[in-house]
Amino acid sequence: MAFFGSDKTTASPTGEMSFLQHLEALRWHLVRSAAVIFIIGISAFCFNDFVFDTVIFGPLRQDFVTYDVMCKLGHKIGSGDIMCITVKNQPLQTLSASEQFFNHMWISLLTGIILGFPYVLWELWKFIRPALKDKELGPAKIFVVIASILFLIGIFFGYYLLFPMSYNFLINYKVSSGPHVQTNNTFDDYISLISTMTLVSGIVFEMPVLAYFLTRLTLLTPEFMSKYRKHAVIIILIAAAVITPSPDVASQMLVAVPMYLLYEISIYVSRWTIKKHKLNQ
Repeated sequence: MAFFGSDKTTASPTGEMSFLQHLEALRWHLVRSAAVIFIIGISAFCFNDFVFDTVIFGPLRQDFVTYDVMCKLGHKIGSGDIMCITVKNQPLQTLSASEQFFNHMWISLLTGIILGFPYVLWELWKFIRPALKDKELGPAKIFVVIASILFLIGIFFGYYLLFPMSYNFLINYKVSSGPHVQTNNTFDDYISLISTMTLVSGIVFEMPVLAYFLTRLTLLTPEFMSKYRKHAVIIILIAAAVITPSPDVASQMLVAVPMYLLYEISIYVSRWTIKKHKLNQ
């Protein structure tokens, strides 16, 4: 019987590995993954002008691609300037001497995690490959590709759509029309918001992958997801209405439609997983 991380050089004559041998194999997969993340992070740290001025601070510029596309889309569908976003030109403030340095470190690490994620999945696949049957190798490779693509799509979705719309809504939000409260955003809050929303978006786009594993563990069924589809739609619409800066339906649908499609894809994946499992029995 083959186990995770086994190979011809470390396995016993019976083809099995001890628990410590498994840990040793897993350790080297984790070391290589961490090394890739570390190298990418150091590179991002060195190219800080590009990472921050072009990428991180991109949504603060009026010529950011999202604002231009949304404004043109609004004019095209006849809604005028309602989908146009005017960026509040306000410098970010730092409240401590170490704030810029530690945020520089955090963004560099986050860049390493995001760009190194496909390689980490590849190392995970190499670890479990010896335990897979020949007919399972193909689907496992596809899993690595699909999971990587979904994660990167989620990152782009969070960066180009979710964060710019949410940030501009929050930065312009007022509890009253009086002059008693003024929003002066800090650099730390900005980094926290963009990193959290972008990373969470990437994780949310892994919903079909999560549905696959939960179905394999018999913790989720397509019938359950279909039964509560209406509840999911309501939650998605509420979330889209909260994070979009304008009350028009078009901008809300830009957020709601991808989220709903992910839910439907997850139902299909769950149904396919059960069908595949029955055929293999």
